[in-house]
Amino acid sequence: MTTTPNDPAALAEAVRRGERRALARAITLIESTRADHRAQAEALLAALLPHTGNSVRVGITGVPGVGKSTFIEAFGLHVIGRGHKVAVLAIDPTSQRTGGSILGDKTRMVDLSREEEAFIRPSPAGATLGGVARRTREAMLVCEAAGFDVIVVETVGVGQSETAVADMVDLFLLLLLPAGGDELQGIKKGIMELADVIVVNKADGDLANTARHTVADYRHAVTLLRHGADWRVPVLSCSAFEKRGIDAVWDTIGAHRTAMEKNGTRSARRAEQARAWLWSEIRETLIDAFRANPQVRAELPDLEARVTSGGLIPTAAARTLLGHFLGREVAARD
Repeated sequence: MTTTPNDPAALAEAVRRGERRALARAITLIESTRADHRAQAEALLAALLPHTGNSVRVGITGVPGVGKSTFIEAFGLHVIGRGHKVAVLAIDPTSQRTGGSILGDKTRMVDLSREEEAFIRPSPAGATLGGVARRTREAMLVCEAAGFDVIVVETVGVGQSETAVADMVDLFLLLLLPAGGDELQGIKKGIMELADVIVVNKADGDLANTARHTVADYRHAVTLLRHGADWRVPVLSCSAFEKRGIDAVWDTIGAHRTAMEKNGTRSARRAEQARAWLWSEIRETLIDAFRANPQVRAELPDLEARVTSGGLIPTAAARTLLGHFLGREVAARD
């Protein structure tokens, strides 16, 4: 059946049948910023929603150079070998100067991209904070409706703003390099507190011994952090390059899901994620509407220039712009 973006019902049916082109078109539709496409995307998601929610959602983050793509490829191949279907939503950083992104994850996961049971979708992060694309949540739902029961979200990298991934996955996996001392101190405490599983990658060759010490250091470090009573954060090691230790990671993810389902945390976590999604959409939509306001657009460049030159305090500029947007004077806050 031939589908078009103007026919959400037909596109939803094609996605449900597992048609890969339909899946790609559906994600392109939900990522579109056109107003008519947004309406079609909402109709599409409404049709797909009853068929979502049954996957294992895993967020993976780590410092640049930790080997996220190599790890995800080895992980994906292992999970497919266990009878699952894997969708990888890989978020590429967007240049703040040019607005472009590389979108090269398929070239970095060549073996996985050849698998019929795998789907890899690179998306630009754009201006969205949190290390994830604005429509990553919707993309996860579309992939679930298409029959993918393991969803991997690869974030841009470790940073304070990237903890948003924890608001959309069942398990947050922090990937680390074999290191210690200053490198250990350099890992943000907030990231470690959110991690459900910590994995030290590149535990091979000359780094094998360093990796063992790093695992011991992090196991001690996580005991100093607060986590839920029903789950003690494990620290594992693996070599994604040699495909060793990946089975232990997958088994740990399974153990985490079992524990979450047993104590009811999984349903509670997803309910809270839905609430966070609501407020995230409200914030993003308000910002879009604010920037689109004619008076704001007309005066914003001048006020920005005055703020950056030191001629106007940001709070005064903000009140002026918000006054244009709201159609009334905005009083200074205490």
